[in-house]
Amino acid sequence: MQCLTKIGHTHGMNVSTLIKQYFAPHSDDVAIDVFDEKNIYAVYQRVIETLTKHVNIETTLLQALNYCFYEILDNVLTHSGKELGTVITHYDPERHTLSLLVADDGKGVRASLAENIKYASLSEPDALEMCIRDSVTDGKGMGFGLYSTSLLVRDAGLRFDIRPGSHTFSLQDGNRYITTSPDWQGTIVYLQLRTDKEIDPAEVVANRTNVAEQYNEVFLNDNELEKLW
Repeated sequence: MQCLTKIGHTHGMNVSTLIKQYFAPHSDDVAIDVFDEKNIYAVYQRVIETLTKHVNIETTLLQALNYCFYEILDNVLTHSGKELGTVITHYDPERHTLSLLVADDGKGVRASLAENIKYASLSEPDALEMCIRDSVTDGKGMGFGLYSTSLLVRDAGLRFDIRPGSHTFSLQDGNRYITTSPDWQGTIVYLQLRTDKEIDPAEVVANRTNVAEQYNEVFLNDNELEKLW
């Protein structure tokens, strides 16, 4: 996967540092996209279309990721207080892994949740514990995006990090933990997924929407659909 945009600093973020921290030793082989309200759908579609072209990526994973990925992008524009976000992706066909990072330089998870009076007094670590729970929101959304992403990681994930401020929530090997980390102004969401494992995409979204049908209609042609059956 080739780099779509060569940039060092993007709207105040040191993207090169993120690449070194999360994508080494593949730093020279990542795709980078910057998105805003006008091009969010185009960026989302381009990333999923690129992944769809890799025949060895399990379709059921893409059906679930299709939903979660857009939700993560939308979270930036809805909750961060900023107009721009950055996406970095890398697919490793030999290791059957997909790494995906979405970052912003906005207000962070704690300050966002604090806009809901129920969560106004949460510490940053407590806010990280809460943000992946179902229906936890600052009031501007359903509170389902990070929750469904946590279910995707449960079923096909190798690693899931949420890093706002000076703490990182990590879900790895079925274990959850929160650690202190170098301060980040904004929020980083990082996923590393297995691409060769068949999952049930309906379970990732708790059977609330037909993500398989939604993905198939947009990204698969009739010939590809026939291969699924």
